[in-house]
Amino acid sequence: MTGLDHPPSWLRRTLRFWGIEPEGVSAAEKLVSTLGGIIAIFLIAYVSYHLTGASGSALIVPSMGASAVLLFAVPHGRLSQPWALFGGHLVSALVGVTCYRLINEPFLAAGLAVGLAIGAMHLLACIHPPGGATALAAVIGGPAIHALGYHYTLTPILLNCTVIFLTAFVFNNAFPWRRYPASMMRFTDAPAPGVTEISRLVDEKYIRQALEDMDLVVDLTTDDLQRLLTLTLEHAERQRLTPEQIHLGGYYTNGKHGADWSVRHIIDEHRSTDPEHDMVIYRVVEGRGLRSAGSCTRTEFARWAQREVFPSNQAG
Repeated sequence: MTGLDHPPSWLRRTLRFWGIEPEGVSAAEKLVSTLGGIIAIFLIAYVSYHLTGASGSALIVPSMGASAVLLFAVPHGRLSQPWALFGGHLVSALVGVTCYRLINEPFLAAGLAVGLAIGAMHLLACIHPPGGATALAAVIGGPAIHALGYHYTLTPILLNCTVIFLTAFVFNNAFPWRRYPASMMRFTDAPAPGVTEISRLVDEKYIRQALEDMDLVVDLTTDDLQRLLTLTLEHAERQRLTPEQIHLGGYYTNGKHGADWSVRHIIDEHRSTDPEHDMVIYRVVEGRGLRSAGSCTRTEFARWAQREVFPSNQAG
């Protein structure tokens, strides 16, 4: 164990002040996020130009760069989901254009555009931080944007949103450990209600109540928070799965990240009191080795498996 595992208190306070936390993201995930951003902005500019012939800020709004960060670096986050993307940008565009047209004082118009856009996104449950920049651009974007009027919400905003959404949908779903929208995730760490005692301890309604008590907006869905809390409690109870926990019909993941991630489904077994002959047959249903099959002892499988997962259509 190194000194980095237990940094001095002054260093912990400094890191906390700046919001610096260890990041467990794999190199593959970082590379994929980078490539996604490059492709998305290129396609937005290319498609918008060829469809509209516009240029500059009338072609692509800078806020799409911020949306690209969310959709490709945090594709499973609450603020990255389709309603947040479309609703956040479109309502902000409407607010921004209205403020520009009705308020002659540019500084006041800029402030009201962003502030009212935030309020509107709150009311419509579509908070998307880049929406603030979309509203601001409607006020300070210059003659090219001002000349568009309310058409600004269609071109470039709606067109930009559509292109980046389609890019995120195709690109993220090309990698088995990523899904966009997040609702397309095939497996979840949250079991169906009543499957385990732990799942009852972190019922979704209690998570929603806790968020209301804290009066916070977090970039996680209640499903994400339920999985996080469930995994935390399960890890606190045990370090690894035991052979006895490997059962016929179960789905298990190795818990790795990026291209090494995998999910196996136990499709048959041969039980024996002798560990050397207690066998399981599995099929890879997600990730590395997709659609391949294999067999091993239950003990070997338990050493490979990090935790059990559940098909999303069965989870609570």
